[in-house]
Amino acid sequence: MSLFGDPAIWLPLVFAGLMGLSILIYVVLDGFDLGVGILFLFAEEDDKDIMVSSIGPFWDANETWLVMAVGLLLVAFPAAHGIILTALYVPVALLLVGLILRGVAFEFRAKADRARKPVWNRAFLGGSLLAALSQGFMLGLYIMGLKISAATLAFAALTAVCLAAGYGFIGACWLLMKTEGALQARAAAWARRALLPVALGMGAVSLASPIVSPRIYDKWFAFPELLLLSPLPVLSLALLGTLFVKLRSLPTADDRGAHVPFLLSVALFALAFLGLAYSFYPYVVPERLTIFEAASAPESLIFILAGASVVLPIILGYTAFAYTVFRGKASELTYD
Repeated sequence: MSLFGDPAIWLPLVFAGLMGLSILIYVVLDGFDLGVGILFLFAEEDDKDIMVSSIGPFWDANETWLVMAVGLLLVAFPAAHGIILTALYVPVALLLVGLILRGVAFEFRAKADRARKPVWNRAFLGGSLLAALSQGFMLGLYIMGLKISAATLAFAALTAVCLAAGYGFIGACWLLMKTEGALQARAAAWARRALLPVALGMGAVSLASPIVSPRIYDKWFAFPELLLLSPLPVLSLALLGTLFVKLRSLPTADDRGAHVPFLLSVALFALAFLGLAYSFYPYVVPERLTIFEAASAPESLIFILAGASVVLPIILGYTAFAYTVFRGKASELTYD
């Protein structure tokens, strides 16, 4: 029977692809708006309204992709959903606290008087930072096979800091593209400073994954895989080098090229995600449960796929529409 003739094979692959796509889109889209919140730590008070204005039309809808990814994990891979969320219960709870705090702060700062606005600015910063650190901690534990020890917790703490820096980096690239004047210059400086921790984080994950798992080591370093996969690290290094050079020349007087670092950062995140996806395939729970073992019955997946084939294009269309309508530079924030 061909690969696409057996629904017990191709349906789990389809849902793994949809879940992976949702996670990647979430990391990029909510990554930059979480990053803008993290950058409140370094921003001038007068800049914060413009920073919020730059993400205002997008931030809430960006979180739709997280709901999509978790929902697909629940309905398509229920066994894996139980194992993963049980192992990551505490960081998941902290992630939700961070997202709630961030959302509340976003709304309340809009109506707060000048004296109380700094309180909500700190809450927005705290929620953004807590959400980013929680996600990075979960990533680190997942790479370590969801095992708890002093070493795995230390690695998870490292990935938490590096992912927060990565979000700050892509957030700075977003602000470089969406703002002007002194704030744009500061955004370029923030991006330059965040590039090193981003590179260190990617390097740490790339080294740790094959060390932890002999299977991943063989997938990357056996021949001819080593030769066939070499473009991924080469392209990642090339993107990091290009970002380093490009950021040194920005911003320019005519604003030319201000969008390039953001696009390059999206490409960098996508390459890192592809590397991780290749490393862990076909496992959805590292070294314990494959996507085929964790998948729901084909009859259930067919039904869910019919719904996803309607919902996913609507979300993609709305996302594209919103980013098209609100393209261009961020304007002054008003609530009149």
